[in-house]
Amino acid sequence: MAVAMVTTAVRQTPTIDEPVYVGTAVVYAREHSLRFNPEHPPLGKLIVATGAVFAHPRLKPGFEGDQGQLGRRLLYESGNDPWRVMFWARLPVMVVTLLFGLVVFGFARDLAGRLGGLAALALYTFSPDLITNGSLATLDVPAAGFVVTAAWMLWRARRRPLPYLPLAGAAAGAAVATKMSTLPAVPVLLALAAWSYWRATGGTAPRWRRTAHALAAAAGVALILVGVVWAVYLAVDPRLRWTTPADVPAVHGLRGMLIDWLPLPDAYRDGMRIQFGFENARWRGYLLGRLYTGALWYYLPAALLVKTPLGMLALWLAGAGAMAAVPPLRAAVPYVLVVPAVLLAAAMQGSRDLGVRYALFVPVFLAVAAACVLALRRRWAYAVTAVLVVFVAVSSLRTYPYYLPYSNEAFGGPSKTHLRLHDSNVDWGQDLGRLADRLRERYPRERDVWLVYKGSGVPSWYGIHGRDPLKVPPDRVHGLLVVSDTSIAKAEGRLKRLIRGSTAIDDIGHSITIFRRP
Repeated sequence: MAVAMVTTAVRQTPTIDEPVYVGTAVVYAREHSLRFNPEHPPLGKLIVATGAVFAHPRLKPGFEGDQGQLGRRLLYESGNDPWRVMFWARLPVMVVTLLFGLVVFGFARDLAGRLGGLAALALYTFSPDLITNGSLATLDVPAAGFVVTAAWMLWRARRRPLPYLPLAGAAAGAAVATKMSTLPAVPVLLALAAWSYWRATGGTAPRWRRTAHALAAAAGVALILVGVVWAVYLAVDPRLRWTTPADVPAVHGLRGMLIDWLPLPDAYRDGMRIQFGFENARWRGYLLGRLYTGALWYYLPAALLVKTPLGMLALWLAGAGAMAAVPPLRAAVPYVLVVPAVLLAAAMQGSRDLGVRYALFVPVFLAVAAACVLALRRRWAYAVTAVLVVFVAVSSLRTYPYYLPYSNEAFGGPSKTHLRLHDSNVDWGQDLGRLADRLRERYPRERDVWLVYKGSGVPSWYGIHGRDPLKVPPDRVHGLLVVSDTSIAKAEGRLKRLIRGSTAIDDIGHSITIFRRP
């Protein structure tokens, strides 16, 4: 996994979200200001900052533009080498991704023994989605990893509550301080904290006393969670200087009451308002060849079906069945299956059908569940698990180094993913560097290059000087037409006509298509 992530990271140009996070991370480290990217809490960006500072990037203090402009200024307009800056920014996320693999191993070993732990670790390390997102300076893997760590600590608290409940609170607080999408898991985690303490303190004590102590334990976990969030904001700015931006939307009703009641920093609560504002917008989605406006409730399950290796899907289902069938494992169902189910249900209600990264906790938790097949203690279970893990490994290795556009064999593999999905499932702006190399190697004499690129990279920095075909009459567009696959999926009007009148001649990383237009 380490080799796959590192060798992938050094070839990929910045994805759409990364410049914002890296620019914000540098501002955190140097100016101790919370003004950029308030819609996400600071912890994930502080993790990114621990690597970005070693690139020693140049950035004049007091930048006044928006967060997208901040990212471009840092990477392309300040004399920095974006390849170097991005590698150092991605490196800490790769490290924590590997560490969370050990959490998955430990959790599964507790449930199904050492072989179960190794099976879970294998599924985790060969997961194309985890390799992809673990090699980017983004927040999704850290958030999922902290949640599974909290669940594991709560499971262990059933026997030893004193050391593990505080650790669970710290991990849950870290998740909430990384991404707000983990908030729906908090009530479940607190209920599990109370239940774990209740189970750990059985005996002759009166029921009311055990109940009171269990509720007090859950309250203690909640206090630690809140304390971690405050500590993260104070780590960025000890004075918590914060002015609510003018464009923060007003949130009313139950959502507004929830925000007002949360004992969290004002910057966090304004970030929640911004997130709810995103949810009120109407976004465009693309699923299985259908372009639509709005959101489909089944988008994430369908996208996971496309982008998860077939052997992994089979082991997920078998593991969940084993947890229901083996009595000693039934007690682990709330910790392993209910937590991700609640998070998935919440994510399915969202308005942004932009990628399986919104459900990255699913392959993390279900790797643990899959290991429970081995708890059946049957020879066929060992043999089937081994075969399916090898199948997953082969599928993952075959897609190297194009993990981001991965889809399983039932849906045609990575070269066909753009026909089923779009955005961060396929084309997130990651192949601008590969496009520059291909144009130099195969098309050095082409004078007319027309470019429709979806991403945060600056094509001219990589030596790509393509013109916009949508700004001239169609009869003037001849030669090479280069289009990001997400733009192809969403093509309408003039771009759609240009593509229809062209012939596809090349593919870049399964995310950008080169057409020849006569």
